[in-house]
Formats: sequence, structure tokens, C-alpha cells
Amino acid sequence: MKIQDTLRDKKIEIKKDKENHMFVCGPTVYDYSHIGHARTYLVFDLFVRYLKSQDFKIKYVQNITNIDDKIIERGKKQNKNPLKIADKFEKKYYQDMENLGIDTVDHYVKATDVIPEIISQVKKLIEKDFAYQTKTGIYFKVRKFKDYGKLSNQDIDALKSGSRVKTAEDKEDPLDFALWKLNQPKSKIKPDKKQPIFINNEPAWKSPWGWGRPGWHIEDTAISEKFFGPQYEIHGGAEDLKFPHHESEIAQQEAASGKKPFVKIWMHTGFLTVESKKMGKSLHNFITIRDFLKNHAPETLRFMVMSHHYRSRFDYTKEAIKKAKESLETIKTFVHKTHFTTQKTNNEKNKKEIQKEIQNAKENFHQSIQNDFNTPQALGILFKLIKKYQNKIWNLSSKNAKELGQFITQTMQIFGFSINKYQPPKKIKKLIKERNKLRDNKQFIKSDKLREKIQELGYEIEDTPLGSFTHKIKEKNNV
Repeated sequence: MKIQDTLRDKKIEIKKDKENHMFVCGPTVYDYSHIGHARTYLVFDLFVRYLKSQDFKIKYVQNITNIDDKIIERGKKQNKNPLKIADKFEKKYYQDMENLGIDTVDHYVKATDVIPEIISQVKKLIEKDFAYQTKTGIYFKVRKFKDYGKLSNQDIDALKSGSRVKTAEDKEDPLDFALWKLNQPKSKIKPDKKQPIFINNEPAWKSPWGWGRPGWHIEDTAISEKFFGPQYEIHGGAEDLKFPHHESEIAQQEAASGKKPFVKIWMHTGFLTVESKKMGKSLHNFITIRDFLKNHAPETLRFMVMSHHYRSRFDYTKEAIKKAKESLETIKTFVHKTHFTTQKTNNEKNKKEIQKEIQNAKENFHQSIQNDFNTPQALGILFKLIKKYQNKIWNLSSKNAKELGQFITQTMQIFGFSINKYQPPKKIKKLIKERNKLRDNKQFIKSDKLREKIQELGYEIEDTPLGSFTHKIKEKNNV
């Protein structure tokens, strides 16, 4: 299994003989999560599912940014406790992940759960002269870390400050980023080790430098070091996090530990656009996960994600939704046809070439996945096999049909798709039986009317050499 490492721009092998550790940047919980978040988290859910199916050992940790400038600003605008806002949207995020069928994360860790670890890392950076204190906070010396900018392939002299807020006036260099933001109370307060205090509606924790809160970047390295140590195998996230977030993570951890590389593989998902435009509330094309699931099944978005290479741009369009639904319907209907053939045929002439084709398809499928997780290429191999036997399925032996169906079903199950055996309801079965009886008696006008009635009820009949195959008509493409 090889994955393209963003930093070294080459494919790096994932070892099977040890437990692989993976950290993925989670959401900042101040609003509902959108389909751009879903794209990233579905990619890593698909990825972990595949690794586990091939007996790789993997431990997956994701952070939850529940203390941040955006959350604090939202709290001030709404005159609400920012931590309660974060708590609300954290719960909504977990609901969204559950609704999407994402269940591969071993640990979700909030930034506020690792305040002691954050303080410990900041202390190390000060001791090693990679950080300094001012009136407004503790800042990292970016220019002292010679590799800063390598991940995003930028020259440090051409970089702009990566802070989420306006540049503090007392920094030594505009590029230096906050490790700890100070916010001192007007009077002395006895600290509670478990609970923060609030200063101008901003939460603050006691530290060796005074009351304050962590910067954005430091939470992730504090969490990953707590769970994995100073070095680990895979760090994932969206492409827009390369700079400044991931650049700063590398600088912090390698400066604090003195060990390189911080991460063996940097795995970044490509941008998601909506009808070729950047998603945003001002453009009225902001689509939350909840909005999507009001009109579409979770597996539709899962299939859309799988149909794009994880590093490529994903353009969310009405046509893409329609195509995903139709493609899933093609797969499911074909599998149902294999079940029908297995039950109805008397043909027992098993063809070895079919077994060879299934084996070749299986090998090619896994080769595609193992070569930088090329899911669209892998799906193409499945569709090529389906296309070849789409019109030949009724002539196969029971064994060959069963093998075809099992291969496709088991392959899709790896990635979280369920294809259940299908039986039409008793009412539909009865109508089909009546329609076939009329057809056998050459009462074609009456049989056609009954067929139309069956269609109105949402079922399609396909007359085959083995009898009438019935399947549910695909759902409407609501957009």
C-alpha cells in the first residue's frame, strides 16, 4: 500500500507489520459541518475501512477544535458562552458523522481536553529558544525553523502571516504564530484546574505565563504527541490546511522533540467546489451535510466521494449527484440479477474463464487501491466487469452468477455500501403473476395495463429467459 506524501512528493509505503497511527484534522465547531468537511472525512473513512479489510493495523485519532477565535467571535455576537456553542455543534458534528456512516475514528479529542499537554509543549519550545513571550502571548520563531514553508512549497521570505486574526503588534516577526494567547484579568483569581475563567466572554486557563488560551496549531501536536509520541505514520486533512496549519504543526513538533520527520506521510484531500465555484454563504451555495441528507441518501455522497481521486478537485453538481445515483443503481441491480439467476437457472455448466475474470478484476481492483488509493480507477474495474455480463447474466450457471454477485457485494461492503438480497413485496409479486398469466394467454393489452400499474407502484419488470425479473425503480434525482 503506497500513498503520495505531499511533503516529499513521492509515494511512500504503509507497513503492514506494525500499528499505523493516523491523525486527521477535525472541524472547528462553531457551525454545522458542510459537504466539504464530509468529503475529507468520508475519504479517510473509506481509507481506514480498506486498510482494516486488508489486515493493516491502524489507530485513527481526530481532533475537535472547540476553542478558537471563530468560536469566540460567534459567542460575542450572540452574547453566549463560546464553550457552550462549541459543545452544541460538536454534538451536531457527531450526529452528521453517524448519519453518513462514518465510524472508523478511534478517538475524538477536544482541544480543551489537552490544556496541560499544550502548556507542556509550549514550555519545551521556550526552553529550546523556539518561542518567546510578549504582552499578548507566546509566539513561535518561524524563521528559526529552517524548513518552514517546505510542505506548501513556499519561500519563507514570500510568506504572509498565517494568523487567523490580525497581526499582534508586539511580535518579533509578522510570520511568528501564537502558541498561547494571553488575556489577563483585572483582579487576582484563584484558579480552578478543571474549569476556565471568562475574561470579556473569552475562556482562559491558568498557565506559567498568566491566564490565556491555546493558539490554533498547538492543539494538534499536543494531541498527536499524547496518543502517538513525537513521530507517527499518517497525517490527513484538507488541502487548504497545508499553510499555515500543517506547516506550523511540523515546525512545533520537530522543534520541540528534535526528531525528524514529524510525520511519515502527509495525505491531503483536494478542494470541493459547487458548480465550479468556491462554496460560501455569500454565494448562496453553502451546503451543510444536513441539507444534503434531506434530499439524498448518505451512500450517494459516499459514492460521489469514492468516484473522485482523493487528491483531485471534487466539483459538486446536479449532474454528479444524478450520475452517482445511477451508478449505484447499476451496481445494485446487477447484483440482484445475479441473485435471480442463481435461484432460477438450471444451467450448471461452470465456465473457468469467468472465475479467472473475477480473479483478475479482484487483483486489478486492489492494485488500483494500493496505488495511492485510486478509488475511481478501482470502480472502473467493477463497471467493466458488470458491462461485460450485463446482457449475459441470464446464461450463466448458478455457481458463476453467485461468484459474480459475491465478488461485487463483498467489494462494496469494504467501503461501507450495503447490497441486500432483494425480493419484491407480496402485492407486487401477485400482480406480476397475474400479468404473466395474461401474457401467456396472449392478452397483451390487459398485460400491458397491469405492467403500467406495477410501474406506477415503483417497480420495473424485465422479461428474461429465466422469467420476469423485477426491481424497484431508482429514486428521483432530487437536487
